[in-house]
Amino acid sequence: MEINLNKLLLSLSYTLDFVEMDILGVSSNHSKRVAYIANTLGKQLNMDEKERFDLVACCVLHDNGVTEYMLKEAATTKTSKRKLVLENVKEHCIIGEENVADYPFLTDVTNVIKYHHETYNGKGFFAKEKDEIPLMSQLIFFGDRLDNVFNLNNTDYPKICKINKYVKEQSGKLFSPIIVDTFLEVSDKTSFWLDLNDDFIYNGITRTIPNINMTMSWEELEQVTKIFSLVIDNKSAFTLRHSQGLAAKAETMGKYYKKDNIEILKLKIAANLHDLGKLAISNDIIDKNGELDETEFYLIKQHTYYSRISLSNIDEFKDITEWACNHHEKLDGSGYPFGLTGDKLDFNSRLIMCLDIYQALMEERPYRKGLTHEKSMSILRDMITDGLIDGGIVEDIDVVFT
Repeated sequence: MEINLNKLLLSLSYTLDFVEMDILGVSSNHSKRVAYIANTLGKQLNMDEKERFDLVACCVLHDNGVTEYMLKEAATTKTSKRKLVLENVKEHCIIGEENVADYPFLTDVTNVIKYHHETYNGKGFFAKEKDEIPLMSQLIFFGDRLDNVFNLNNTDYPKICKINKYVKEQSGKLFSPIIVDTFLEVSDKTSFWLDLNDDFIYNGITRTIPNINMTMSWEELEQVTKIFSLVIDNKSAFTLRHSQGLAAKAETMGKYYKKDNIEILKLKIAANLHDLGKLAISNDIIDKNGELDETEFYLIKQHTYYSRISLSNIDEFKDITEWACNHHEKLDGSGYPFGLTGDKLDFNSRLIMCLDIYQALMEERPYRKGLTHEKSMSILRDMITDGLIDGGIVEDIDVVFT
């Protein structure tokens, strides 16, 4: 299969950006803006297309370790989320580097994510300086810093002047003089600043990144989506293995139904990504120790909509998008976010729906312990009686997982 991985990553980055918005208070489309700046400068610095292709991927994935680090540390500290990350950049950089170890980069990107917060003058957490810092890391840091400090979504002329002044002042300190000079050259174009606007950034980045299609198997693509399942599951201690567990059960049921290998892999991808939209939901809601009020439930119901928005631009994922994003619909039309009825829900949508409920029931939640198989099946059968879920699939789940 031919696929442009960067277009896939940019689509998925829609929800990844919510993590940084929640924790660091950065602007929307942050990773796209970092990618646009880094790619524009990289092209001017004569990086070849494969290098820039990987640079864009690293920009999108540069903070993939934030949720896992937050999960490990938040339970042991009362420090605010923003301060926690800013004071412990080193740890999430290490985690992020480890998470992308199996990503199919085209070039050598060793330590690019690990060192993406290093400063040119060697005062970063790893004390790397100048040419010890990979050029890709320097470019990511440059774009990341500018968007964090200045919010590049809306830049009028006075703000542009402030940015240029700041960049010049940090030449040889935070930033390489070569990167500073290159930035001042490329940012002289009006289009550079307009492309960074929320309304134009997706077009701006997709228009300028290298158009490289890769031949990938569905097995390889499933491995790529595991990176996102890690980010999703690490959003909360109570969902730590949810997507991974769902993917394993989807594979088991796919084999039970004698589905072919490609369809099983697609089911696993749907499971890996089904809760992608939860990255847009505050942990105050996800981790609430008690029943959600009406306002909170309204917000949690939005997560499958966000998942669909993120996945809908990936042509290769048309069926996967349906299976992943219909998991809270119900056969009688009482589900969310679209209120689809049974005639609009195909078998694999129904399968992921039932397995997601089963997986969730058996997991611990803030307000209860994980349930046994028997208790979970009792609840699922009540839902069959109420006309909510597929009875045949539920009984097959009982047979397979007893």
